[in-house]
Amino acid sequence: MEKVKFTQMKDGDKEDYRLLDRLEREYTKETANRLLGALVELDESLSGYQITRLGHSVQSATRAWRDGADTDWIVAALLHDIGDIFAPHNHDEYAATILKPFVREQVTWCVQAHGDFQLRYFGEHVGADPNKRESHKGSPYFDDCSEFCERWDQASFDPSYPSKSLDFFSGLVREVFSRTPYDPAVIRAGAREPLTNEARAAERKERGGSD
Repeated sequence: MEKVKFTQMKDGDKEDYRLLDRLEREYTKETANRLLGALVELDESLSGYQITRLGHSVQSATRAWRDGADTDWIVAALLHDIGDIFAPHNHDEYAATILKPFVREQVTWCVQAHGDFQLRYFGEHVGADPNKRESHKGSPYFDDCSEFCERWDQASFDPSYPSKSLDFFSGLVREVFSRTPYDPAVIRAGAREPLTNEARAAERKERGGSD
């Protein structure tokens, strides 16, 4: 295994840091595969629901796909709860941090805030504020996050729903994480794209059926 010569970073030379830069670039190319592996681990995450957390994730992504959502929305729906394993108290922020360099600002914001928005459905039952989403009033993405939760997140706990497989979405995940990080053409600060697209949804249904 190739290694640097130093034991303290301040002692590294150009050769050392060129080596580390090359190794890091090679490592980051596998980010999508590591995330797909982490999604599988969600099957061993929080229990009690009628479906696993992986099941919830692929069901959310499937609903987004069938709604004609674009790639950013679909991958966000798939990964929005990936923090449940390692960051159960701020899983939304965890997922948003992963997505932030590679998707539209609108999408990152919605993933980061979705935990507060979801409280609308259960906050009163667990001693939390069901109106916590109101603290985000004024954001241009407020309505988008509300729709994200209503259409895809809170609705995706149905064991009878015909979800696509994780493998079905793997190409989209690899596409997103192969993008140049923080590319302004991808981040598109301030831009909003609809969560649904009827024409695209109809095309997908015709091409891939409803299964």
